[in-house]
Amino acid sequence: MKIPSSELKAFLEEKYIKYNRLDFIESDPVSIPHQFSKKEDIEIAGFLAATIAWGQRVTIINNANKMMKLMGGSPYDFIMNAKDKDMKRFEGFVHRTFNATDTVFFVRSLQNIYKKHGGLENVFSKPDCMEAIMNFRQFFFSIDSPSRTKKHVSNPSENSSSKRLCMYLRWMIRKDHSGVDFGLWNSQLLPSHLMCPLDVHSGNVGRKLGLLKRTQNDWKAVDELTMNLRKFDTKDPCKYDFALFGLGVFEKF
Repeated sequence: MKIPSSELKAFLEEKYIKYNRLDFIESDPVSIPHQFSKKEDIEIAGFLAATIAWGQRVTIINNANKMMKLMGGSPYDFIMNAKDKDMKRFEGFVHRTFNATDTVFFVRSLQNIYKKHGGLENVFSKPDCMEAIMNFRQFFFSIDSPSRTKKHVSNPSENSSSKRLCMYLRWMIRKDHSGVDFGLWNSQLLPSHLMCPLDVHSGNVGRKLGLLKRTQNDWKAVDELTMNLRKFDTKDPCKYDFALFGLGVFEKF
């Protein structure tokens, strides 16, 4: 179904309002950080949940909850105080190709970021989404890391769509009245700078609506899709992620 361009903004606004609601978060990875009220718990839980957000949604949520339980239900406190002996609790943890080795490195790197670099908000604070992700990657891998783990932190400079990091930044930075996205961060990166998370669902819907011509779901496609969404809302283009994802997942558009 192709929506005439004159009606497309109204259509996207309607679907954004429909899906940008707390009713839908139970089956979404964003439900994991919503279990917490402390800023640092929210941003750490959100980052870890976003990291493993690929595959079946039920499995993602179950494994993200398992990670939170392994951290004693207090991710920030665990990150700040974890010793080598505490890492043994992650033995056997696995989500698809993300395993205990990766989890232990993530804990150690987050500990380094919070103790030495001012926390996740600080290392993502750049006025450009790609620049923010690249700055974060530089800090994240500034300590010795297993070579296998780098594949779990996407790199937009290598044309990765970086879907999970774009989604995470949407959670942390977008501010609205629905209560889905947290809007916790007051960094240089503004809602207007965000890039739309791109996966198979939003990509397929974007192409059907004429918002995306590129066939690969890569960073060039993210740039094209977000540029077209900015025509409808320059200050908050990523709000339409709710519309595209909802149409793809819930309406099989």
